[in-house]
Amino acid sequence: MNTVSFQNVYKSYDAQNYVISDLTLNIQKGEIVALLGPSGCGKTTLLKMINRLHQQDKGKIYIKNRPIEEWDVIELRRGIGYVIQSTGLFPHLSIEKNISYVLEIMGIAATSRIKRAAELIELVGLDSTFLSKLPKELSGGQKQRVGVARALAADPELILMDEPFGAVDALVRKNLQEEVKRLFKTLNKTIVFVTHDIEEAFHMATRIVLLNKGTVEQEGTKEDLIFRPKNDYVASFFGTKQYGAYLNATKIKDVTIFENGEQFDNALPIIADENTLMDGIRLMTEFGVEKLNVFNSSNVFCGIFSLSCIYRHK
Repeated sequence: MNTVSFQNVYKSYDAQNYVISDLTLNIQKGEIVALLGPSGCGKTTLLKMINRLHQQDKGKIYIKNRPIEEWDVIELRRGIGYVIQSTGLFPHLSIEKNISYVLEIMGIAATSRIKRAAELIELVGLDSTFLSKLPKELSGGQKQRVGVARALAADPELILMDEPFGAVDALVRKNLQEEVKRLFKTLNKTIVFVTHDIEEAFHMATRIVLLNKGTVEQEGTKEDLIFRPKNDYVASFFGTKQYGAYLNATKIKDVTIFENGEQFDNALPIIADENTLMDGIRLMTEFGVEKLNVFNSSNVFCGIFSLSCIYRHK
């Protein structure tokens, strides 16, 4: 089932130039969809139309197969979590009250709100001591986690994220990406997120949508976009320099296929299947070998990694 559907949608802010032009896009339940493209291509506008912060000029938008115009705006927004780069936390409210703010508006009892906030703070990897703190007492990464917790408070099926990790450093960003992937896999939510970071899109998304001048140039997996570009624009956008992003975002377990008769080789180094393709290439270069033994998290041998694995996978 489609959670969100755009059918021949147009949007203009000046009645002359379209920010979104004849765009058709379907987002299915349980997907993590990354919106990529240059500044001004319409990424954030798409998010805001889903949340009905902006109205399309032409075309149809459906939320759970229902025309967006038929939704009560308040009901619609309560069913959608929204995470932005600046987190948007209320500075004068405690973390507990920030997380449960939507629940209070919905008239949920205080005891239930407190319980939900306690559940969510742990779900995003923080402990209950944070609930009494104010936003100014938290680091950037901790604020982003609280922003995710607040977006989950009303248990929405759909989460929108607009450059959610852009303001934190690289290590925190990577940890947050892993946390969000884990959460959405566990909770079976649908997520649509805007990013300028190709590696982040490759790492997190189940499907990537490349936008250009308000239209979809191509959508698909990272392998589709890197190895099977549909036109010159896509090939240029995901050019040679972005192949490094693919290598850094793809895990060895995603390309290593156990083959019958393949055995552990004592002469080869060992690498964990959670490592990236780039990690594997570096290790092969360091030891001057063309293959590696691959073990999983249970320390079980699961195959041989080589450059040919990458070629077969693409």
